Amino acid sequence: MAEEIRVRFAPSPTGFLHIGGARTALFNWLYARNTKGVFILRIEDTDRTRSTDEYIDAIIEGMNWLGLDWDEGPFRQTDRFDVYRSYADKLLKEGKAYHCYCSAEELEARRKEAMAIGKPVKYNGRCRDMKEPVPGVAPVVRFRMPQQGRTVVDDLIRGHVVFENEQLDDLIILRSDGTPTYNLTVVVDDIDMRITHIIRGDDHLNNTPKQIQIYQAFGYSVPRFAHLPMILGADKTRLSKRHGATSVMAYYEMGYLPEALVNYLVRLGWSYGDQEIFTRDELSRRFSFEHVGKAAAVFNPEKLLWLNSQYIMSASPERLVELVRPFLIKEHLISEDQALDTTWLAKAIHTLQERARTLVELAASLRYYISEDVVFNDKAREKFLNEKSRELLMELKEGISSLSEFSMSELESLFKSIVEKHGVKLGALAQPVRVAMTGGTESPGIYEVLDVLGKEKALRRLEKAIKMIGDV
Repeated sequence: MAEEIRVRFAPSPTGFLHIGGARTALFNWLYARNTKGVFILRIEDTDRTRSTDEYIDAIIEGMNWLGLDWDEGPFRQTDRFDVYRSYADKLLKEGKAYHCYCSAEELEARRKEAMAIGKPVKYNGRCRDMKEPVPGVAPVVRFRMPQQGRTVVDDLIRGHVVFENEQLDDLIILRSDGTPTYNLTVVVDDIDMRITHIIRGDDHLNNTPKQIQIYQAFGYSVPRFAHLPMILGADKTRLSKRHGATSVMAYYEMGYLPEALVNYLVRLGWSYGDQEIFTRDELSRRFSFEHVGKAAAVFNPEKLLWLNSQYIMSASPERLVELVRPFLIKEHLISEDQALDTTWLAKAIHTLQERARTLVELAASLRYYISEDVVFNDKAREKFLNEKSRELLMELKEGISSLSEFSMSELESLFKSIVEKHGVKLGALAQPVRVAMTGGTESPGIYEVLDVLGKEKALRRLEKAIKMIGDV
C-alpha cells in the first residue's frame, strides 16, 4: 500500500499572510490534492512577544479567501509546550543534548573573538562535557551536533545539497526559561503529525541539516524536503513592502479575484509548457516538483493585473454581482443593507467587465449606472454639451419619449434617423449622449448604456444635459 502523503503549512503569526507564505501554502495544498494526501495547517506561535491572535485570524482569513482548505488543524504550538519538553528530556537522558550555562555576555565575547580571527561563529562546546550543574544559573539545553562527517539533503527541487557537520552549531533547543526553540518544535511537530514532505522557502535550507540530525537523534525517518526558490522584486532583491503590497488580503482590498492570485502565485516558480491560465482543477492535476524551477522568481505586478483582468472578463456577471458588492459599499454607491436588483446589476456589469482590471475599477465604473446624478468631466462637457449638440439631444429626447419599445434595436434605428436627417456622422450624436449619460467620453456602446439605464433615467439625464446647455 502506498504511503499517505502528509504535508503542512506552518506560518508564524507575527504578521499578515504575505505573498511568499501564500505561495508556500499553495504548493503544499496542490501537492496534497495532486497525491490525494493530507494538508495540515499549523500555527508556529512560540514567539510570544510577536505572535498575536489578530495575525492568526488574518492568516486563516487569507487562506480561506484563497480557497486553500486544510484537512487537519489549525494546531497551535503554544498548546504543545509539555510535548516539546518531554522530547528534549529524552535527548538529555540519552546524552544527545546537554545543559549549557554560558551567559549571553560570554557568548557575545566569544563571537567577537571568532570574527576577529576569521573563524566560524559557532558555539565552542565549552559545556559539552560538563558533569556538574552550575549553582544559581538557569541553563539552556543544546543539541549535541555530530562534529565529523556530512549531512546530505536530497532536495526535490535543488537536488543533492551537502553540509559539513563541523560547520554546524550545537544549537539551543530549550531556552533558560524552558520554552522550546524553532528547530526543536518543528521537528517534534513533524514527527507527531507524521509529515512525509516538507515544502517551504529556500530561506529555511540552512536549518535543514540541523533538523535532519534531530530527526535521526529521535530515531525517526527524515521527511523529503522541497525548498522553493525565493520571490524577488523587480530590482532582484527579496520581495518586501517597498515593492508594493505583500499582504494577501491587500490584494482583496485592491479588487483582485482569489483565483487570479492563486494562478499568478503558482506561476512564480512552476510552469506547464506555455500555458498561462489554469483552473484550480488543472493545477491540482498537473502540479509536480519536476516543473518547479530552481531560480528565484520575480514578482511582476503588471502581469498579475493582466491576469486579474482575464478572470474578471471570463467570470459570470452573476458572480461578479456578489464580488463587487463590498466595493460598491466602499464607494458609497449603495448602503450595507440596501437590496439590489441583481438581474439588472448583472446586466450592467456585463457591459463593463471587459474593461475592468479590478473589482475596484468595476465598482467605480458602475457609478454612472447606479447613481441618480452624473458627475461630469469638465473637458468632455465643454466639448460635447454645447449649442451644436443641443438640437440633436432634444430630438433624441422626443424620439425616446415616443418609443413604444425601449430596446437596443429601436434605439439604433432612432439614432440613425436623426443623424441621417441632419447629415452628420453618428459620433456627432453618440458622443454628446455618452457624456450626458455617463459624464465622460469612454463607456460601453451607447445603445448598451441606454438599455441598462432604462427609459426614465435616460430621459432625465437628457433633460439635465439640455438644460445645462441652455444655462451656459
